[in-house]
Amino acid sequence: MKSMRTPMARVRGLGAAKDGTGHWWAQRLTSLALIPLAVWFVASVVAMAGADYAAMVAWVSNPLVAGLLILLIVATFYHATLGVQVVVEDYVHHEGAKFATIIAIKGLAIVLGLTGVLAVLTILFQG
Repeated sequence: MKSMRTPMARVRGLGAAKDGTGHWWAQRLTSLALIPLAVWFVASVVAMAGADYAAMVAWVSNPLVAGLLILLIVATFYHATLGVQVVVEDYVHHEGAKFATIIAIKGLAIVLGLTGVLAVLTILFQG
């Protein structure tokens, strides 16, 4: 079967099958995980509308709730990072700017995700 890639792309090992499939699957799996997690979170928050601070801390202090919140935070930031990375790869054409933007996006996602996870863990172990 004749390859559709240029000789230079074959030498460099570049092409659609290099990393795109894994990226695509990761985004689809995180979106599937986010559906029940988001529905659970929204339903839980709506059900607790009007609750005071102590009630919310008691809710997050439940190990099952804390675990689901951590899964929600991690899946959300990972999914968002994958999506924004695709947009940057498609629309930023300068390689240096593309690399810097992707690194900044991943760094920001790590910092914000870790902040959220640490907040949940703090409430879980102090609540």
